[in-house]
Amino acid sequence: MTETAAPRSTDAPESPQGPKVADEAKGPRPTTPPKKSGIHRQGPSFLMAVPAVALFGLFALVPLFGVIAISFLDWQTVRGTVEWVGTSNWETVLSDRSFTWRALELTVYFVVGSYLFQMPTALLLGVFMAGAQKYRALLSVLYFLPLLFSSVAVGLTFQSLFSPNYGISAALSWLPLPNDWLSNPNLVMFVMVFVVGWCFIPFHALLYQAGVRQIPQTMYEAATLDGAGRVRQFFSITLPQLRYTFITSSTLMLVGSLTYFDLIYVLTGGSPANAVRILPLDMYIEGFSSHNLGNASVIAVILVAIGLALSLLLNVLSGSTKMQSDKAGA
Repeated sequence: MTETAAPRSTDAPESPQGPKVADEAKGPRPTTPPKKSGIHRQGPSFLMAVPAVALFGLFALVPLFGVIAISFLDWQTVRGTVEWVGTSNWETVLSDRSFTWRALELTVYFVVGSYLFQMPTALLLGVFMAGAQKYRALLSVLYFLPLLFSSVAVGLTFQSLFSPNYGISAALSWLPLPNDWLSNPNLVMFVMVFVVGWCFIPFHALLYQAGVRQIPQTMYEAATLDGAGRVRQFFSITLPQLRYTFITSSTLMLVGSLTYFDLIYVLTGGSPANAVRILPLDMYIEGFSSHNLGNASVIAVILVAIGLALSLLLNVLSGSTKMQSDKAGA
């Protein structure tokens, strides 16, 4: 019985140099990607956030919990006594309508007035400084100078400027202008809003300047071809593209207004008639003039609560949690 020959393979003949060359002739083999460890599959390690979290906890959370704890103590720095009194400090502060609630009312006036003065002024200055002209670069440097000055130096300077003896009112005595800018309870709040705005408008103008320079010029060129003027371009292109810069600036402006103390203290000390004794100044007077750290800590906790609530409210109303690209429509 004869054996039947096995059928020949139709594949390419084996290379005389071995199977390695034959495999190379067929092309590269598909490579299997190396396995990644669990850390790489889950993204960056949480250890990268440890320094930031540690610094935030050390300089923000620890002092905050410390102030909350002190608000339940009767801590008289003159006597040097510390006693646990529970909610007694809270009841005392919240029931004091002559100072605490008046200070809260003045704080609202001051925050709203500062925002209404600083926001449009900073926006217009920022848009102006974003131009390419050389003289605008020089003016930008001059506009930024107030932010570099010390608050105490600014306060003393404006105290001299508003002096009725040798200040602006004395130089303009021939005009029907008041000469008691800092001693008139009806005028001193407007003076404080102006001085604080003079100091901090340059910072917000710088934010708007950077935001305007990020807007594509093609949008303005297309609007010009469509016949849109400068005013129409400002309201139809510039403002919509600055919405996230507007949110950031407004949050810093409103929350920052809750912390202004040094300028008001240097200029007025809260007088006349406690017309500008806002919550930060009230906190200082309670803690360092009346030597009652318990009541001062209560006011500090109230300020923190108002600041957090205001920030969260702005984020919710502005929709900043659902931010999209600023280049929409470009």
